[in-house]
Amino acid sequence: MRLGLASYTFRNFTRGQMIGLMKQLRIFALNAKDVKDHLPMDPEGEKVALADYAAAGITPHAVGAIYFDKDDDADIRNKFEYCKRAGVGVIVAGDPAPGTLPRIEKFVKEYDIRIAIHNHGPEDRLWPSPLDVLKAVKGMDPRMGCCIDVGHCVRAGTDVVQAIRETGPRLFNVHMKDLTDFQSKDSQVAVGDGKMPVRKMFEALAAMKYQGFVDLEYEVHPDDPMPGVIASFAFMRGVLTGLGYPINS
Repeated sequence: MRLGLASYTFRNFTRGQMIGLMKQLRIFALNAKDVKDHLPMDPEGEKVALADYAAAGITPHAVGAIYFDKDDDADIRNKFEYCKRAGVGVIVAGDPAPGTLPRIEKFVKEYDIRIAIHNHGPEDRLWPSPLDVLKAVKGMDPRMGCCIDVGHCVRAGTDVVQAIRETGPRLFNVHMKDLTDFQSKDSQVAVGDGKMPVRKMFEALAAMKYQGFVDLEYEVHPDDPMPGVIASFAFMRGVLTGLGYPINS
């Protein structure tokens, strides 16, 4: 279990600026998204971005959220090729239509890259809760699974600790945030300053021997996120230290 960063946190910052900020944070694992110039979809732009990350000692471990909005082989292959070039093991997928899942599964088998469907809360007509994802992928290839966004999970009325336990081996990524009001996505605060049961979530992940990343996705104060980001990582590192994980997790 390791800490990482969702690049959407720094969506108003260039790749170079984000690299500098990640070094300050001592975070070197990135869930990269095609936002700003973080990880362009075009091969040449992506190649330059990957070289910049390698030079800085930063490793992209997941890509997304990527939206699979077409039930089309060519479109899906293009996105898997993008992720293969990045060398990641997980694609965080935003709102794939249930009918496209068998086609996506075919590419999961071909490329050996896991799909982690991201839940987006009560506004999401397809995947409000990770439990909805779990039902849809039941019986499919074991590389078809979930990215639990803990904030959207609680807003959907789902017990987030229980959701972690139930998804189990199909949990491939966690997007971490904190809220002061479980009915309002606008109530986001630094991790540790809200009502989210952060320690219990980490305890549940530890109990199931979760091998993936917990990526901070801090979506407020996009022009000045660092105070909240610094506080969030400090709190999470404190929790992990208390659970016996190395200080540099």
